Amino acid sequence: MEVPFGESFQNSIQEFWIDSQNAVSVNPVFPEKEIAMTTATEIPTTTLADVTAKICAAKVANDWTWDELSSLTGQNPVWTAAALTGQCALSSAQAVAVGDKFGLDEFEVKLLQRYPYRGCMTDTVPTDPFVYRFFEIMQVYGMAMKEVAQEEFGDGIMSAIDFSIDVDREPDPNGDRVKITYSGKFLPYKQF
Repeated sequence: MEVPFGESFQNSIQEFWIDSQNAVSVNPVFPEKEIAMTTATEIPTTTLADVTAKICAAKVANDWTWDELSSLTGQNPVWTAAALTGQCALSSAQAVAVGDKFGLDEFEVKLLQRYPYRGCMTDTVPTDPFVYRFFEIMQVYGMAMKEVAQEEFGDGIMSAIDFSIDVDREPDPNGDRVKITYSGKFLPYKQF
C-alpha cells in the first residue's frame, strides 16, 4: 500500500518506530547523546481529575480543613482549595509538599503542576446552590457593580489574575453571615 507522503516519510516513521521500541531517540542538538523516551504502553493514564478526586477523598477521610492544607501551599485556604480541586497550577515545591501529604506518585505530582483548564464547569448555569448564588448575584447586581466600579476607576475591568479572595465568618445575632471579599487589580482599557 502506498503512503501518500512518499518513501522518505515511510522510512522516518519506521526509524522512529524502531527507536521508540528501544526507548531511545537521537538528540537533534547533540547527536552523540541519546534521549530516553517513554513508550505509549508506559505512559500513565491518570488524569488531573483522578488526582483531585483522590485528594478530596483523602481530605474527607482524614478530616483535614482547607485552612490546615493551606500550609502546604503557603497560600490562603481559598486558593489552596482551588488548586487542589484542579483550578490552579502548583509550583514544584508546592506539588511535592502536597504529594508527600497525600501519598501521590511522581506522575500525580507532575499533573498538579500542569496549567489547568480553569472555570470549565460542565453546565452553563451552575446547579450547586452555593455556586449558583454567585451566578444569581452577578445576574442581579453585576451591571450595578460594573457601573459603580467604573465610576470610581474609569473604563476597565477587575483582574482575576492579580486577585485574591477571602472568606470569613461574620457573627450576627440573627445568624452568622458569610463575608466574601474579592480584591483584584484594576486594569484600564487602552486606546489604540
